[in-house]
Amino acid sequence: MSVEKQIKAKSGWGMLAAVSIALIAIIAVFVGSIVGMASTPENETNPLLVVLLVASIILFVAWFVPVCGFFALQPGQARVCILFGDYKGTVRDEGFLWANPFYSRSMGTNSAAEDAVASAVSKSGLSLSKSIETAAKAASGLSTKVSIRARTLNGEVLKVNDKVGNPIEIANVVVWHVEDTAKALFDVDNYEQFVATQAETALRHVASVYAYDHMEDTSDSSSSITLRSNIEEVSEALRRELSQRLAPAGVAVDDARLTHLAYAPEIAQAMLRRQQAEAVIAARKKIVEGAVSMVEMAVDELSRGGQISLDEERKAQMASNLMVVLCGESEAKPIVNTGSLY
Repeated sequence: MSVEKQIKAKSGWGMLAAVSIALIAIIAVFVGSIVGMASTPENETNPLLVVLLVASIILFVAWFVPVCGFFALQPGQARVCILFGDYKGTVRDEGFLWANPFYSRSMGTNSAAEDAVASAVSKSGLSLSKSIETAAKAASGLSTKVSIRARTLNGEVLKVNDKVGNPIEIANVVVWHVEDTAKALFDVDNYEQFVATQAETALRHVASVYAYDHMEDTSDSSSSITLRSNIEEVSEALRRELSQRLAPAGVAVDDARLTHLAYAPEIAQAMLRRQQAEAVIAARKKIVEGAVSMVEMAVDELSRGGQISLDEERKAQMASNLMVVLCGESEAKPIVNTGSLY
């Protein structure tokens, strides 16, 4: 496993002044040697002027080498310094900087990535110019400049099975950033593709661990964690899963949330009818509980004064009539009895 080590780069402004002075000196030597050779008689040669002229040309060509060491880093950027395949460290300082001009500016690419891009280009139906541009971007490989800012990955809607086997549609959004640049570039092939793949894998795993909703109205089922009822707990479990999977790539997960959750179309109507039935049953249960308490209170109030005496049969008949009136869906139409109760 690679470990990031930070190094300091020199200020680019001081080196810029140095190379500028060197360029002026080289031009002065070149011009002076030309002028000296022009003022020398034709039948005479000054070896010193010839040496100065050749040296100024060589120095002018070599002057471009330190110029290649300039680079700039914005806030939230870092550069990984690689010298002939050897990792030297990571520069996290922002501003105009200078480092060894022989540090690599690209990580290159491998044959597997090139084959994947070539296959995607051939199936995409792009024009020739677009295909060439895409292939060129793939061939350039990863840059040694790494963004350490927070990024957002909006996952696609996936169709998976929950804990009880119901097909559901689910999607997530992941906020992440590169924490260790050495691991991101050296321990995985392409850390951005790695994050996208692991985000999908983690989401599928979390969706298979929990049920979509409570299937039975029992104490054990009601206390269990579900995807629909426990969004915070599921999101935290998804974040922990992603943190564990992305740790080898040097990527830290700031947040992970579900953005889409629904039953698959083939069972959506059946589950909707089930939810409606559960709502009707719960409403009926509430109505019956209220009606029973009201009937009990009415019978007790009538019997408490002693003016109306009801035997057990009349109490049962009265309770039955009140239950019909209170639990019925339509309005009751009572029949008034003007004669004897018996």
